[in-house]
Amino acid sequence: MGLAELVLLAIGLSMDAFAVSICKGLGMKRINLKVAVILGLFFGGFQAGMPVIGWALGSQFMGIISPIDHWIAFILLAFIGGKMLWEAFTEDENEGDGKDAEKIDLGEYLILAIATSIDALAVGISFAALSVDIVPAVSLIGITTFLFSVAGVAIGHTFGARYEKPAAIVGGVVLVLIGLKILLEHLGILAI
Repeated sequence: MGLAELVLLAIGLSMDAFAVSICKGLGMKRINLKVAVILGLFFGGFQAGMPVIGWALGSQFMGIISPIDHWIAFILLAFIGGKMLWEAFTEDENEGDGKDAEKIDLGEYLILAIATSIDALAVGISFAALSVDIVPAVSLIGITTFLFSVAGVAIGHTFGARYEKPAAIVGGVVLVLIGLKILLEHLGILAI
């Protein structure tokens, strides 16, 4: 696998994290670099870590994970997206829920990072099969995902600061749709 292919793979793997980061940025009243960097580290770390796990385990355990990986991603993303929608529709306009996108929620970041990086596990298995040099490959994936995630928060903030409630609704719907897309692709219903 050449450098150009690895770059394209890294960009492709980072797209779900990028979309989720945009959703996080949508809910920010003011840009918070610390939140963006921590979110980027979670997403970049998991996008780099999952291929390492896949590479280390090889295909011996993929038979167990593969049949349900799409369900795991769908459930996690649908849960977070549904939570965003619930909060958008139930929160009083004049009264916050005490929690906003500018606060760091490590539990939520962990769930989102796992959900958006499950497909990278299979990539790691293919790395083992193709004898790809794992360290440079996962470094490129992690750095690319980190950069896209930080940029996604900034892009989301740009639009979300003006349209907070509609942006939260869009963000929730997007997360649910990303989960649904992953599920439908793996079930063979959607071919993208």
